[in-house]
This record gives sequence, C-alpha cells and structure tokens, in this order.
Amino acid sequence: MGAYQKIMLENDVFTCFIFYSVLLIIKMYIIAIITGQVRLRKKVFANPEDALRHGGVQYCREDPYVERCRRAHRNDMENIFPFLFLGAVYPLTGPSLAVARVHFLVFFLFRVVHTVAYLCALQAPTRSVAYVIAQVPCVSMAMQVLAAVA
Repeated sequence: MGAYQKIMLENDVFTCFIFYSVLLIIKMYIIAIITGQVRLRKKVFANPEDALRHGGVQYCREDPYVERCRRAHRNDMENIFPFLFLGAVYPLTGPSLAVARVHFLVFFLFRVVHTVAYLCALQAPTRSVAYVIAQVPCVSMAMQVLAAVA
C-alpha cells in the first residue's frame, strides 16, 4: 500500500465517509435496477430499438411510474454528487469522528427515506422533509469547508 493510500485509510473520518458514500452509490444502482425492472414489467421503453426487441415500437412510450423512478434517480444525482465532493473535502477540516459520522449518517438515512417516499408516493410532505433534513449536513459541511479555507 502506498503512503498516500495509507494516510487516507488511517483517517477515520475519511474512511467513514467512504463507507457511507459506497452505500449511497449502491442505493443509486438499486434505483437504476428498479427502473429497468419496471420498464420490463410494464413494457415501457425509451428507445425504439429496445421496444422492438420486447414486442414492437408501440412499447416506445412513457409511463407515470417509470418516470417517477427516473425522477428519483435524477434527484439522487443532483444531491448525492455534491455530497460526495463535500464529504471528500470535509475530513480535511479536522472534524471529530462522532460529528462527521452524524453528518454522513443523517444524509444517508434521509436520502433513503427520500427515495422510499418518492418510489412509494408517500403522502406529502414526507419527501420534502427528508430532502431538507438531508441538506442540513451538506450545508454544515460546506460552511465548515468554507471557513477552513477563507
């Protein structure tokens, strides 16, 4: 193992970040798989060549639930990618492991709640509340990073 890799893995905050980041990426893959399965089950394809392979061009169409799955996935990309940047830089500010773990855990848990609320069409404001709560640790990390470099 190289010196740089050893330093990264000896930083408990960074390894905690890696753990939650990988869980978030796996969650995003799961949504992609769910979207694909819903497309197959409902015979709803975005591209004519896929529709032809599964029965004909009439299956090149849209479906409300497929679109819901796609929006959930897109929302993850809009929120998880910034978290990945902030969370990668945040350990450089020297936070305690306990505080960092709370930041990462809260973001992860409420992104999961957000996804469940999206895919299951849970009653409002469940999804919105989950979104806002997940943003709190991101704003906190962003402010701490800005304060450290200002």
